[in-house]
Amino acid sequence: MGSRETEIYNLLNLVEDFLLDGFRHDHSPLAVNAAVDTAGDRDSPQPERSAGPAGPAGPAGREVSPQQALQTIAEEVAACTRCPLHRGRRHAVPGEGAAAPLVMVIGEGPGAEEDRCGRPFVGRAGQYLDRWLAAIGLDRTSGCFIGNIVKCRPPGNRDPLPEESAACLPYLERQIDILRPRAILTLGRIATQILCNRSEGIGKLRGSELEYRGIPLVPTYHPSAVLRNTDLRSAVWQDLKRLQALPVLAGRLGGPGQGGPEQGGDPSP
Repeated sequence: MGSRETEIYNLLNLVEDFLLDGFRHDHSPLAVNAAVDTAGDRDSPQPERSAGPAGPAGPAGREVSPQQALQTIAEEVAACTRCPLHRGRRHAVPGEGAAAPLVMVIGEGPGAEEDRCGRPFVGRAGQYLDRWLAAIGLDRTSGCFIGNIVKCRPPGNRDPLPEESAACLPYLERQIDILRPRAILTLGRIATQILCNRSEGIGKLRGSELEYRGIPLVPTYHPSAVLRNTDLRSAVWQDLKRLQALPVLAGRLGGPGQGGPEQGGDPSP
């Protein structure tokens, strides 16, 4: 087979890989006398990748990118009717952030502002959370993903009922499996109790060595609680430093002490 046909074959494979999956696949060499199919054969078995873990499987075993898998979950959440919370929602809030985060931040559920726009932690508590993340070198678009136990707002911002949390938790579990964060930061009692199967209050849970499916988990107070009681700020900063010090995050976040209350990095709300 001439070199021109081989060049066309390789170019078509490259274009198709990036259009469909967003990354390059390995392909078998073009066989002699084989016809070049400009549509490709995406359903035939693909060679094993040379590096990197396998991504989520799509239709007919096709591998999909984390972004595509997260988008599928977001669409399912938007149409979900598993519990009564869907009846009062304006927008479901599936979560947002990096597709390969160092840290996944998990709260209990959306509030009024989140329900209005469909994004997590965008109200006053969310703005305060952004300050916490910035203090350790993170933000909601790089290095972390922000989500909640339930994806729809409970009426009056009450705690999610057990049946509501149970109905919604599979979405979060799938997100964690796709994102594979190095660590999890839980905000408040509800998120920590559910993920860790514990019953203590957040005051006793914080400072403990916890994990979720082998992922180190650091609990701290919910930003809303700290806005109501600024005496909790010092405890939150200790928790953020504990997060920084996890071996799985060594050297990947802002250095301990950067931006904390002592240097004014956690200003009063």
